[in-house]
Amino acid sequence: MHSDPTDLIRRAQQGDRAAFEALYHAHVGRVYALCLRLTADAVQAEERTQDAFVRAWERLATFRGESAFSSWLYRLTVNEVLLGRRAERRREQRIVTTDDPAALERPRRGGGPEMGLDLEHAVAALPPGAREVFVLHDVEGYRHEEIAELTGIAVGTSKAQLFRARRLLREALNR
Repeated sequence: MHSDPTDLIRRAQQGDRAAFEALYHAHVGRVYALCLRLTADAVQAEERTQDAFVRAWERLATFRGESAFSSWLYRLTVNEVLLGRRAERRREQRIVTTDDPAALERPRRGGGPEMGLDLEHAVAALPPGAREVFVLHDVEGYRHEEIAELTGIAVGTSKAQLFRARRLLREALNR
């Protein structure tokens, strides 16, 4: 039985856990994919996905319906991931962000099915700041002004990080 999303949201805001569970199931795949792209780590993505839904439950009363529920949820998710990233940034800078760094060095030619995997590996290997801006701008479609607001960096820094990310991706994919 599919309920009207507006009705589900209203019921969840009134404390109906079954309604919130339906919203969870409708959005968890997309939220997890966003978390995975931003963190480049399956375990962290799983944790951040759960964090995002816990926060969504806590803040559901603040959702007023001015934007789509999904937009509200994805913005909240990005904020959760970025908050978690700030806490772990120091530690992460000492760790390679892919399980298989050699995968980035394997020469590939053509655009076969492995091209998508190479791109995911290359994105995962970007420095955290460049990866965040690349995912938010080129994958999720946020504007530089929005990225600056979400991440607390200057608009110029966002543009510079995007330029850097694209250059590093070109280099990684041309190897």
